[in-house]
Amino acid sequence: MKKNMAKKILTEPKMNYDLNLLQNMYKKMLLIRRFEEKAGQLYGMGQIGGFCHLYIGQEAVVVGIQSAQIDGDSVVTSYRDHGHMLACDMDPKGVMAELTGRKDGYSKGKGGSMHMFSREKGFFGGHGIVAAQVPIGAGLAFSHKYNRNKNVSITYFGDGAANQGQVYESYNIASLWNLPVVFVIENNKYGMGTSVNRSSAGENLSDRGKPYGIMSEIVDGMDILAVREAAVRAIDYCRSGKGPYILEMKTYRYRGHSMSDPAKYRTRDEVDKIRKTSDPIENIKSLLSKMGVEDETLKDIDTEIKSVIAEAAKFAQGSPEPSEDELFTDITIN
Repeated sequence: MKKNMAKKILTEPKMNYDLNLLQNMYKKMLLIRRFEEKAGQLYGMGQIGGFCHLYIGQEAVVVGIQSAQIDGDSVVTSYRDHGHMLACDMDPKGVMAELTGRKDGYSKGKGGSMHMFSREKGFFGGHGIVAAQVPIGAGLAFSHKYNRNKNVSITYFGDGAANQGQVYESYNIASLWNLPVVFVIENNKYGMGTSVNRSSAGENLSDRGKPYGIMSEIVDGMDILAVREAAVRAIDYCRSGKGPYILEMKTYRYRGHSMSDPAKYRTRDEVDKIRKTSDPIENIKSLLSKMGVEDETLKDIDTEIKSVIAEAAKFAQGSPEPSEDELFTDITIN
């Protein structure tokens, strides 16, 4: 049996960070935030149909982990997935076009918010069925091990998915076969309509890997430096052939579960407090200021990103809807 270890990491950075890395992480987090704000706006205007789960508040998780990845690593996640796509450097134009059901979207307008893929970027989808992506992530890790390419599978799921049986089947086989998979639990404290404290037994979801001998950490998911440092440890561990790793990211979503959720199960004061004290973007923005980055430079970055998002929205709105013939492509008819 492997040695177990669950620990709370410190938020003080233990690594040296150059300014370029910090600025790039800030830009990517801000890109996700502005993209999601625009997506929420377009949904309200009726230009995005179906389900739409926004990632606002959780940006540090995916950007911090992505900063520790290398080319060839694979990513799979659930339905709160736009941030993961952008972190994988998928084109905001293609993502927005897919959200609005257009031909130039990543899934040709047929997938929508929850079902976009990019093999080129190593992104193997958002998935609409709770926890369905977790065994897929283990399968991607098996592929990496089989092909001996030293790559790692980053498999994201939420606190609600952590109660699904297929998660533990994946833990078992990943540990049994020493698969290079980092299981990332994005614990944003709330499922569809209830808190994790009411729906999940035990103090920490990452503890559930202990019976399988899986190493785990509890991470401040609102602190991008803490996320990056934990990601480096976990990914290096997996890449060296030692087996799977669990990172439980204690994070927070500002919006409802989806655009149709008014989130009446929590108070406005609770959300406002997190925004004021723990916002991941404001935290790294303050750090950049302390390192000598001028306010004007930070404003210019925001202006540039807003322009990118406006261009993506314009591209999506100008893209044609898929033709009727497209309905029968990429499927098998018996």
